Amino acid sequence: LSLLEARANKPKIDWAGYEPPKPAFTGDKLFSDIPLTALLEYIDWMPFFNAWEFHGKFPAILSDSVVGDAASSLYADAQAMLDKVVAEKWLRAAGVIGFFPAASVNEDIELYTDESRSAVLMDLHHLREQKGKPDRMPHYCLADFIAPRDSGKQDYLGAFAVTAGIGIDEHVQRFEADHDDYSSILLKALADRLAEAAAEYMHARVRKEFWAYAASETLANEQLIEERYDGIRPAPGYPACPDHTEKGLLWQLLNVESQAGITLTDSYAMYPTAAVSGFYFSHPESRYFAVGKIGRDQVEDYAGRKNMSVETVERWLAANLGYEPPRA
Repeated sequence: LSLLEARANKPKIDWAGYEPPKPAFTGDKLFSDIPLTALLEYIDWMPFFNAWEFHGKFPAILSDSVVGDAASSLYADAQAMLDKVVAEKWLRAAGVIGFFPAASVNEDIELYTDESRSAVLMDLHHLREQKGKPDRMPHYCLADFIAPRDSGKQDYLGAFAVTAGIGIDEHVQRFEADHDDYSSILLKALADRLAEAAAEYMHARVRKEFWAYAASETLANEQLIEERYDGIRPAPGYPACPDHTEKGLLWQLLNVESQAGITLTDSYAMYPTAAVSGFYFSHPESRYFAVGKIGRDQVEDYAGRKNMSVETVERWLAANLGYEPPRA
């Protein structure tokens, strides 16, 4: 579809009958030392096994007739190292979250400096699905889940960046100096799991405490992994918002580098690598989706909104182009 056709087919959310929840604070808040012990119950172990090319479901994989013994041995090593990581404080977890008055304008989200909503703090830019779909299937954009500017509703957007990799370099270097590649890889994999657990832990606190739109939520870890909760936390670079350059705005918004010590490389990768960042949406109809292939009309529109050249946008969104860009 053309961008205008896709925009006309965006999801029909009943904003008139909805009252956006108000967070406990606006602006950002630093969590300089998230207890590792609090993260243990939030670990999703299956991606850990996937990283070692074991495939299946946890904990069933531990008793698998083919790989069960090897998976169990790996899991035992991971548990032993995790005990040391926590007891000897090999790693530190930290993060920053924030909430901002917000409104949507087509595919953009305007963030405001304060509750008066009279001055724009920054614009965040998103992309809309354009692929062909069956009738009555909407074409989604993340901005659809924030109340439109002309709705009269006082909505908010959340943002976060967390890491569990502070202090990891010292231990990785120690293992590598001993030519212990196995322990080095094991620690990196555990740090990744703890970072994801930190994202899950903070999101649970957001839903129950800081935004409190699900204050009575009681979900087991399996239900959290299955995303049974209301709201989403999409990350720049992932299918719903595939443009990594939006991370730069996120870093500016939350002062991530100065507060949480997480830096961005020139390619917008996070360092320490055991880090997770993204946005919080509270609307109960918000959902994940894949933007997929987009047309040149949207690329041109997006480039204009971001004040970037079409060629630069095409480079960053190469995997999403539904056309062949002209060669230089």
